[in-house]
Amino acid sequence: MRIEKLQQLVKESNNEAVIIKNKENKKYFGSLGGSGIYLVVTPTTQIQFFDGRYRQEIKDLTSGFENSEVPQGSYLPKIFEWLKKQKITKVAIEPNGLSIQEYQAFSENFEVTIWSKQIQQLRAIKSNKEIQLIKKACAMTDEIFAELLPKIKIGMKENELGALIHYLSLKKGASAMAFDPIVASGPRSALPHGRPTQRAFQSGDFITIDFGIVLDDYQSDMTRTVALGEPNQELREIYQVVKEAQQAAADFVKIGVTGQEVDAVARKVITEAGYGEFFSHGLGHGIGMGGDGPILNPKSETILKENMVMSVEPGIYLPGVGGVRIEDDVMIENKIGVPLNQTTKELLVVGECYV
Repeated sequence: MRIEKLQQLVKESNNEAVIIKNKENKKYFGSLGGSGIYLVVTPTTQIQFFDGRYRQEIKDLTSGFENSEVPQGSYLPKIFEWLKKQKITKVAIEPNGLSIQEYQAFSENFEVTIWSKQIQQLRAIKSNKEIQLIKKACAMTDEIFAELLPKIKIGMKENELGALIHYLSLKKGASAMAFDPIVASGPRSALPHGRPTQRAFQSGDFITIDFGIVLDDYQSDMTRTVALGEPNQELREIYQVVKEAQQAAADFVKIGVTGQEVDAVARKVITEAGYGEFFSHGLGHGIGMGGDGPILNPKSETILKENMVMSVEPGIYLPGVGGVRIEDDVMIENKIGVPLNQTTKELLVVGECYV
């Protein structure tokens, strides 16, 4: 079904084939994600070029493809040979799949078009099965977060909490983390992508915890900021601003609006509170296998549609003081946005002396 939609896309474009190398896109279309696998799709054919490392997996885990085993490192000559045998002269490639060297090689042999959005748009609208898998991943993320909270104490180190996130995720059945978890405490919580360090938690810290899991190939992504003991008034103030902005944007998600318009709702709340310059990133991104649409940011003209799933994650980051981010995954169901995370967005105060 997915391959058929891609084949129709190729047919309707001014191309005769598309070359798929991006890991998530290969998996989405039923191929393997390994680096030594190239998927070539025409309006009538889908063929996997692979080296001997994947011989058994190709046989056991994929179906519906023609298969061509090639010597490791000799993929392009064999692909070019096959394309020319089919009399193909026009090919589409992804912007985030092939290397620059590979792009140059294709350009020297074929008329090349870069598909910057086409595949992402195809993947952005989720099937009912995909939505159920994402919901399942979000529910497990809520469970993991609830188990983390009693463990957070004064003296615990960021990387200890990061390790605990990994442990609980895999223990509960996740196959991997969706990305390296973010654990940023105290002044470091002003770093939007602060990875765990040896810093020990202190009384009064805000701790930003951002993580997601991979479950049956589909991802979750949730952020909560918690207080370790009593935070100062400025941190409480920015927490309430971010909470209001996040809720307003999540409530605005619906069919027919653009990613730019949803971003503007959150940005307006934060700007009017006097913190506009400290919201330094886009509001959100698509949720799925990874690299999904839609994108929510000040430039996004993507029109939201039924069964899209996206993160909504505004933040305020004050250098030297601390920061707050709150994030839910939101799907569009019956034309409106529905949050998939059930963890409270009220400010949680946690922690006792760590022994």
